[in-house]
Amino acid sequence: MLNDRRALIAEIRRFNRFYTRLIGLLEERLTSSIFTLTEARVLFELGHRTNTVETARGGEAGFLARTFRLDIGPAASQIAAELRLDPAYLTRILRKFAADGLTDVHADPADGRRRILSLTPAGSKALAGLQAAADQDIGRLTEGLSQDDIGKLGGALDTVQRLLGAADIAPADVEVRPHRIGDIGWVIQRQAQLYAEEYGWNDEFEALLAEIGGDFIRNFRAGSDFCWIAERAGSRLGAIFLVHDPDDSESAKLRMLHVERGARGHGIGGLLADLCIDQARACGYRELTLWTNDILVAARRIYEQRGFVLLREEQHRSFGKDLVGQYWRLDL
Repeated sequence: MLNDRRALIAEIRRFNRFYTRLIGLLEERLTSSIFTLTEARVLFELGHRTNTVETARGGEAGFLARTFRLDIGPAASQIAAELRLDPAYLTRILRKFAADGLTDVHADPADGRRRILSLTPAGSKALAGLQAAADQDIGRLTEGLSQDDIGKLGGALDTVQRLLGAADIAPADVEVRPHRIGDIGWVIQRQAQLYAEEYGWNDEFEALLAEIGGDFIRNFRAGSDFCWIAERAGSRLGAIFLVHDPDDSESAKLRMLHVERGARGHGIGGLLADLCIDQARACGYRELTLWTNDILVAARRIYEQRGFVLLREEQHRSFGKDLVGQYWRLDL
């Protein structure tokens, strides 16, 4: 594991060298403009978020407030924090922008005590020029890619952001689609790996997943059985199965719900569960059942919130661990 992590660190550093050279981040000015990379980022942030600054109301004002005689609100503080800028450096950039006529400070019409820091028309024009130049550079960089390669690159970039904790996943960005060839194998592989890493489960669990996946493919009934994959920009984020009960035509099973680690906390598990429940009702199933284990707290919370009732529990030794299995039921 340690050697794998060291190899990953080396690979990330190699990629950083490649990427900074590829898009010219080490050049003195960005995209042949008058701005440095840092100045361009600050200009972008000023143009793409609501930036309010408020006059100091007693007490000791902060560094930026003392410099500009303003009490800069959370938006500007977030710029400094997110870009990891020294406040004094940010102050110099803002002074330069003001001297060049790129920014303006004026009273908030709704509250005369507040001040709003915004781009002037000249600042907006400069930002638009930067963005157009950047779009052209990236367009030239990717113009030789096929449609398939475009999808792969987009998915890879999204995966990097998710795994390193930088992606902000909005529900509107998530697509849920029916499974395609290769998806079942992916579900088996990812769940086996995730549960091994997070709970220490051994390959017995992978064998169970393979059995469930194999049965789903062999016994698939169109209109009665479903597997959905949640994805964003071509990158798979999670999955869920709705499977008919061969012993009861009015009953179905919810199986193998999972969400990738970097995509959790954005409601994707609930989205998949809701889709499964709605489809079960549309199919005319009378009840929906599932089996899980008590240590899977996040999944259990999803089931409870949607009205599943715990029927019974049983202790068992599986996947190399002593576990408590749970049987849940939802009356449809």
